[in-house]
Amino acid sequence: MRLTTDAELEQSTVVANTLMNRERRLPGYNRELGLDIPAVLRRTATNGPARWLDLCCGAAYALGEATHLLGRDAEIVGMDLVDFFACRPDPPRLRLITASATTWHPDEPFDLITCVHGLHYIGDKLTLLTRIVTWLAEDGLFVANFDTASIRLEDGAPAGRRLTAALRSQGLTYDARTKRIRCTGPRTLDLPYRYLGADDQAGPNYTGQPAVDSYYAQEKPVASRRTGGLS
Repeated sequence: MRLTTDAELEQSTVVANTLMNRERRLPGYNRELGLDIPAVLRRTATNGPARWLDLCCGAAYALGEATHLLGRDAEIVGMDLVDFFACRPDPPRLRLITASATTWHPDEPFDLITCVHGLHYIGDKLTLLTRIVTWLAEDGLFVANFDTASIRLEDGAPAGRRLTAALRSQGLTYDARTKRIRCTGPRTLDLPYRYLGADDQAGPNYTGQPAVDSYYAQEKPVASRRTGGLS
């Protein structure tokens, strides 16, 4: 099997899938992530606007709805690989950025970071996870849909329980039933995997939509630590 690079992957028709998150509204976000997003942001907005980053935001309908609901209580940033945004930006309340999640990084931390089904289309998923959790504010929350079955070892076998154990040992939580990964507060992770490449012909995942499998060589585990810096 030939594994693709991240640059090749971003040109893939699988990554350009318009069925997963492009049109999703705010109630759909709440359902997929098991959150009441406006309530989370209102609780956070005690000393100024709460900051929410949504990665792989699609058309950003949900972000536009949240902007109207929350007004000046929130500053919302949406990032997606393609510029198919359906609502107008309204800085500083709503900023929409066209960029690759694998290279983009923010200048300030966030109180809430979400990614609804976007990780299914990332090549180096584990490196992106290690970067995302450094973008959290001190009590910030990260929640995303994540399928550990998409993480494969060199021989093609799923990383399985060793991966979930590594994630949990470093302060992340993973629910195998709901396929959700969470982290509270910033951390520096050092997961014991080295990225080899991706397979965009892996076929449907648990959602029923074609997704991307990511291949890694397993290395010696290293412990994590809490951190407050962006990377």
